[in-house]
Amino acid sequence: MLFNYTAITKDGEPRKGSIDAFNEDAAVSALQRRDLVITSIGEAKTGPWWKSALPFLDAISQKDIVVLSRQIATLFEAKVPALEIFKLLANESDNETLRKILATITDDIQSGITISQAMGKHPRAFSNFYVSMVHSGEESGKLNETFLYLADHLDRSYALSSKAKNALIYPAFVITTFIVVMIVMFVMVIPRLSAILTETGQAIPLYTKVIIGISHFLVQYGLFFLLVLVVGGIFLWRFWIGRGGKTAIARLEISLPFIGRLYRKFYLARIATNLDTMLTSGIPIVRSIEVTAAVVGNEVYENILEKTAGAVQGGDTLSQALGAYEEIPSILIQMVKVGEETGKLGYVLKTLSSFYEREVNNEVDTIVSLIEPILIVALGVGVGLLLAAVLVPIYQTTSGL
Repeated sequence: MLFNYTAITKDGEPRKGSIDAFNEDAAVSALQRRDLVITSIGEAKTGPWWKSALPFLDAISQKDIVVLSRQIATLFEAKVPALEIFKLLANESDNETLRKILATITDDIQSGITISQAMGKHPRAFSNFYVSMVHSGEESGKLNETFLYLADHLDRSYALSSKAKNALIYPAFVITTFIVVMIVMFVMVIPRLSAILTETGQAIPLYTKVIIGISHFLVQYGLFFLLVLVVGGIFLWRFWIGRGGKTAIARLEISLPFIGRLYRKFYLARIATNLDTMLTSGIPIVRSIEVTAAVVGNEVYENILEKTAGAVQGGDTLSQALGAYEEIPSILIQMVKVGEETGKLGYVLKTLSSFYEREVNNEVDTIVSLIEPILIVALGVGVGLLLAAVLVPIYQTTSGL
């Protein structure tokens, strides 16, 4: 729970802020340990009702974390103390949720805990990968370099994922528009035209009967059909968020024709990039694999990496452990093996990361170039068949008069 408080320091300075705690007593105890005399404390308001109903409107985007990491790195390079950095950024952030998190981190750092421990309390903003990297930077005394690594890494990852998502915006918009137009035609246009055909008494072709039948179904049972779709969507979403559903969808992602190849390369690029960044920062290989498993974003590869971490801990090399899975391409395994034998695993992983990122960019460009003509042809055929099914009988009727 989040509590707002006002207090006075031992030097008599007023202080106000917010703190995360299990209950009010725990919040009071935590503030007293910081040598603060509490004048008032209360549970923070949750905000407008729509923020609870629509939490994505109050979310922290990956871009926010990229910008934050770059700002922290810049301020560390300027020799600004850590406490002042987070205090400054807490006041400057445009995202309200992130601003509150940074204020809490400022309070935690002031109480004596490390930056990584303070960030670890906010998994919504900082992943296991992020926290582990910061912890490594604290141990090595190179926090400024660590945040630069994080900013560069997250920037590349954000650019890659954004390009893949943006490639799907155009087809999604076109398909949605097509569906809306078809529904309007089936519900409003086709019934009027079918009435004209029925009044003529002329024999109606089979394909026209099918179109009229679909139109009649949507007019009579459209709301019921919509309700079924909504209920089915809810059940599908509940299945999707479950462990079994996530695994099934993750397997489907990497198995689809054309798109599956893009997803595989995207996740392999993420695995290579994360491992390279963490190993370069001095994090042990088993811990690096475990953290990468937690942030890879695909259940299939997550399971593979979790088992790989156990195998490496048991004495296997990384290439031996990965070689047991067909989802890992042989070229990656051979490259990792070369890196292990030459003692340049980090360099090899960086090379693999760059290779797969280029492959993902090429795949996205290829798919985007193919999507537009395919959609135009498919939509043209769909609209043409619909119009032909209705207009051809009308033409035959008028020509026979």
